[in-house]
Amino acid sequence: MKNGGNIADEIKSRCNIVDVVGRLVQLKKTGANHTGLCPFHNEKTPSFTVSEDRQRFVCYGCGASGDVIEFVKRTQNLSFLEAAEKLAEEYGIEWAPAAFDTDGRKAAYYEANREAATFFYHAFRRLGNPALPYMARRGVDDATLRAFGVGYADGEWDSLCRALSEKGVDEKLALSLGLCAVSGERRYDRFRNRVMFPIINTRGKIIGFGGRALGDDGPKYLNSPDSRIYHKKDSLYALNVTSQEIRKADRAILVEGYMDVISLYRHGVRNVTASLGTALTQGQAAMLKRYTDNVVMAYDADEAGRAAAMRGMDVLREAGCAVKALRMEGAKDPDEYIKANGRERFMGLLDEALPYMDYRIGVERDRHDISSTEGSLAFLKAVAGILRKASPVEAEIYIKKVSSETRISEGAIRAELSGAGAPGGRQAPAWTPPGREARAGGQSRAASAGAPAGSMPERNFIRLLLSDSGYLPRIMEYERVFVTPALFRIYSAIAGMCADGSEPDMRRLADSLDEECLAALADIRENVHLAGSDEDVFDGCVRALRLKELSERENEIILLLTVANEEDGPERIRELTQELLGIQREAKGVKGR
Repeated sequence: MKNGGNIADEIKSRCNIVDVVGRLVQLKKTGANHTGLCPFHNEKTPSFTVSEDRQRFVCYGCGASGDVIEFVKRTQNLSFLEAAEKLAEEYGIEWAPAAFDTDGRKAAYYEANREAATFFYHAFRRLGNPALPYMARRGVDDATLRAFGVGYADGEWDSLCRALSEKGVDEKLALSLGLCAVSGERRYDRFRNRVMFPIINTRGKIIGFGGRALGDDGPKYLNSPDSRIYHKKDSLYALNVTSQEIRKADRAILVEGYMDVISLYRHGVRNVTASLGTALTQGQAAMLKRYTDNVVMAYDADEAGRAAAMRGMDVLREAGCAVKALRMEGAKDPDEYIKANGRERFMGLLDEALPYMDYRIGVERDRHDISSTEGSLAFLKAVAGILRKASPVEAEIYIKKVSSETRISEGAIRAELSGAGAPGGRQAPAWTPPGREARAGGQSRAASAGAPAGSMPERNFIRLLLSDSGYLPRIMEYERVFVTPALFRIYSAIAGMCADGSEPDMRRLADSLDEECLAALADIRENVHLAGSDEDVFDGCVRALRLKELSERENEIILLLTVANEEDGPERIRELTQELLGIQREAKGVKGR
């Protein structure tokens, strides 16, 4: 048996990188090499080169480079092992999983599912079964059916169980995969009289099934249970077919079910995937983020679909995605909408998709009659709950927007957002952006003298310390944020007083400060009010600091690249380019959180 290194070497020697790359990139022979547009970043002038002699690729635009396994790994978001296995299977290279890991038994699970999928597919192709005319009535053509491997589970009691037994599939394994079930001492097929949708991972392995009932028996949809190879919370439907389209479009359309995916794909909308009819999970969001940061939710238009979409949007935002949602008028789901209106109308709908805040607030507006006092109050409370999840800048924008659209005063929205006047419990501090006047009809001392001293993170950090000295050890990790001399002196004085865990004594603090610091401190106490959770404010300050540092380094690198010359060497230029791309990716992630 070959070891892992020998298998990898054999893969590289037998898989011509030009052939593998050529499946995704249109290559042109240029001298001894081949060139094309890089699949890893957007470009109009080819900077991507493949060397057949060296069996390597390199992009002089983004710095990506590697061998054939690295190319498959990067383009299909696979691990090294998964990429190597995929190439080995495609090129008929003997594969020994034990050379890389100890979980070779998974192969038996995959093989059992493959046998089941083959059985379902052949049953679907036989004349006289009800699944074929059902899918035809749903408007699905043969090419699409083949692309998704759609099959049919017949209505017999145990036809699949018998077929698997004849193929030598272990009975316990078939039971654990949910292909078969047991009643007393008798085995039977778990899926019967259903259209079958194989769930296939990005390595091309069948990990489970979904079945849509053709009659009235049992649930409308029946899915495989979790198993050794299938975890519903970490799986998305159809990524094996659509992942490259999602990457190419840099946008994913997330739907609820199998037929929504198939219908959109049939009509030429191919950057689509489904959450398998469940509430979206963190694992699914993380998987989707491998391919794009931009997600459009296209869940069903009923109340349950809207509720699921809002929960999913929260999960995607937490994962760092820029998320929007469709509002489909006159159709219950994407399948029905695109059949009735066509691809162009659906694409137009995508362009009009509502950002997170607009969608959430819009749903609440539809739920409440804001022409009545009771409806306005309920709407106001719901909007306040939504805005508490927003950044201060985002909240400020939507406070004005909601006030303009509903004629509810900005003051009422701010009061509800801050929790002012809430019965019982501690009253939260009023929500006011830094620098805004704290009292109507007058200016604070700092504001009357000019712009407030310091940046938002500096001012918020000091306000946090004044509210809770327990933040001191954490803020000390980021004390480089204090670049305003007066604010650094205030911070140092507070830190000295609170080093032993005690709260700051305002009289002692004032006695230790000069006139400039006293004015800045008064301004912060009067005008800086922490919106919502103190933890959210702290995290926002840390993000702002990190973005500032990333921006400064980005500008330095751009300047270095601008003045770079041949003496610097291509390797140094590639290093700077890779660092720049890494900074830009990190900044995008920080902004999305």
